[in-house]
Amino acid sequence: MNDSESVTTQQSTVEEWTKALAESTGSPGGGAGTGVMLSIAASLTSMVAGYTEAEEAQREQLTGIHSRAHELRRIALQLADDDATASNAFGAAFRLDPGPERDDAIHQASVAAAKASAVLGERAIDAVDDLGWLAANGNSALIADVVVGFGALRAAIAGARTNVSFDLASLTSAGATLEEVKEQHPELWNTVSRLSDALDRIDELTAGVDNKAAPTEAM
Repeated sequence: MNDSESVTTQQSTVEEWTKALAESTGSPGGGAGTGVMLSIAASLTSMVAGYTEAEEAQREQLTGIHSRAHELRRIALQLADDDATASNAFGAAFRLDPGPERDDAIHQASVAAAKASAVLGERAIDAVDDLGWLAANGNSALIADVVVGFGALRAAIAGARTNVSFDLASLTSAGATLEEVKEQHPELWNTVSRLSDALDRIDELTAGVDNKAAPTEAM
């Protein structure tokens, strides 16, 4: 498979997809990689949940975590491909000749790309508490997998935060100021703050189990 544009996270092998990611095409790029990291986090969440036995009072909660993670694994890959599509339009807009048509294309592509990253980021935020529950209540033998899951989830959230922020800032290339961008797209602007808060939450959760996941560090 030589055409990187035909490579998708849902239909390609890891070898094919990462080979396309390594090419200087921008699609897939960091945004699509963010979706893959979210899928990895969801997969690990699902695995740990499947290995965990809960008391009767917590069984329903555990079942919900398992079900949501199982579904998120699939959805995250679709979101990765959606982001790759948005990246194509983003790059195409900046390759246009200077003028009103280019400005309009940049505006539309930037907003579309920001929305794609925001959807992915919101999904990642929703996954934090489920993985946090497993950090506290999951099978203790899999605490290292939980921490790897936190790492993948953090990468997804950090990527989404950066991409939304960068795409919003790209609107200034079409003549808008950052204050105008904030007023025109308040939900996307607020998403950046929510993603920043989620990063702090993941760091807190990871630090809370570090002594169990990497006990040799304490010696």
